[in-house]
Amino acid sequence: MEQRHLGRTGLRVSRIGLGTLTWGRDTDEHDAADLLKTFWEAGGTLVDTADVYGNGEAEYLLGRLMDGLVPRRDLVISTKAGSVPDPDRRFDGSRGHLLAALDASLARLGTDYVDLWHIHAFDPATPLEETLQALDLAVGSGRARYAGVSNFCGWQLAKAATWQLAAPGTRTRLASTQMEYSLLQRGVEREVLPAAIDLGIGLLPSSPLGRGVLTGKYRDGVPADSRGASDHLAPFVEPYLDDTAGRIVDAVTTAADGLAVTPLQVSLAWVRDRPGVTAPIVGARNARQLTAALSVEALSLPDEICRALDDVSAPVHRYPDHDWSTL
Repeated sequence: MEQRHLGRTGLRVSRIGLGTLTWGRDTDEHDAADLLKTFWEAGGTLVDTADVYGNGEAEYLLGRLMDGLVPRRDLVISTKAGSVPDPDRRFDGSRGHLLAALDASLARLGTDYVDLWHIHAFDPATPLEETLQALDLAVGSGRARYAGVSNFCGWQLAKAATWQLAAPGTRTRLASTQMEYSLLQRGVEREVLPAAIDLGIGLLPSSPLGRGVLTGKYRDGVPADSRGASDHLAPFVEPYLDDTAGRIVDAVTTAADGLAVTPLQVSLAWVRDRPGVTAPIVGARNARQLTAALSVEALSLPDEICRALDDVSAPVHRYPDHDWSTL
């Protein structure tokens, strides 16, 4: 699998990442082992997790698998901290919480360091410089090699990245930002992606298949074995089952038929090769699904297909994103 530099850093990662959102909850140890081995054998390196996935079970399971199945040195492990199970405070970006969460992640993963550590979300109740200092301390102590953020909007990302760049050699520059991005969700193109490109931050798209909808599996209803039929994941899928999404899925399916590939391959290739994107993070329920996603490695979409998909999925971005004189 092709490797790409993560933002303006020396870290190289596979251009498709493996997500572990369901590990330890819907994905058991046997399936997780098959997924990790399949990914590794295909040349994949970037494995993404978080301290809250499966209430910590995803990290624990990944750590067990690294112990005997896949060499730790062959993987780029990314995890996150900052989300908390508190209805009154969903995110805790305090220095104390973040550093304690990192120590707990390392213990579950059974490793001395993570390659990439993300702040899971912006915490408006904590001064941003305090949150960012946790990144500096983590990298300075060797517990994290690189750092980034996740789910920061445009101004939050720009402010955080600029703060870090203001003291080169002292503060840790942001390597990445993880955001949802797909043909069904192009909101990052409004401000986040331009900021990331300008500041040398690599984008790691989550849900690059539109929460599974872009595979076409929901065109004729909700399959009984799909995430859309799951009690806890149905609300996650439902927003992308409207008429607008349906038109985009139809266009993807038409393109796939013309290229003799699958809608999954078309959707994943589109987002993988967008400007500013380093590596989409793919979550799969089993090795068969993952193998189907990894088969996109050999596919590059023709320019005319990309333009057609751009047009059918184009979000409405006007003032101030476009030059006011052209409106």
